[in-house]
Amino acid sequence: MTYDPIGRLLVTPVDKEAPARAKRLRGLGLGELADPALDAFARRLAEELGAPYAMVNFIDENRQFFAGLHTPAGTHRGTDLGAAAAGDRDARRFMARDHGYCPHVVVRRKALVLEDVCDYPRFAGNPVVDEIGIRSYLGAPLIDRTGVALGTVCVVDTEPRAWGRAGLDTIKAYAAELVEQIHRREDSRI
Repeated sequence: MTYDPIGRLLVTPVDKEAPARAKRLRGLGLGELADPALDAFARRLAEELGAPYAMVNFIDENRQFFAGLHTPAGTHRGTDLGAAAAGDRDARRFMARDHGYCPHVVVRRKALVLEDVCDYPRFAGNPVVDEIGIRSYLGAPLIDRTGVALGTVCVVDTEPRAWGRAGLDTIKAYAAELVEQIHRREDSRI
């Protein structure tokens, strides 16, 4: 656990799988470069769920990387996601591991639905609430054939959202689809 500068407890889960994940991501060639195909995947996910933000997020020991990113152009300038929306495509695709909810999904290895993050004290104090204005989150893990949770696919909104069962089923289906794409890509390199 860590503390932020104003003394709030930030409950970021301990991630014992991070070294194995980082090694697997390097082996797959993922987690360092923006990928136009993953940007298109994120855009399709955002459109399907009607969300302003969608990400394909790979997580190593220290940070998160949005290899696929969809944002509404020009919003939230000066923040990680807002800078990406403004056109700074690669430099601002990184986020600290203690920001956001994807690290929780990776450690839990289960989808996470937060219709209003402010309803959950554990999640309401996360820096993305104040810095970016995130109020709603829906994410699912990307668990590959080796059993490693590589990262997540997720959508977020600046308004509370009732994602419902349909939203949960959709995010899980997109996660499964992306894992299959990663496997096909890996198999084609062998």
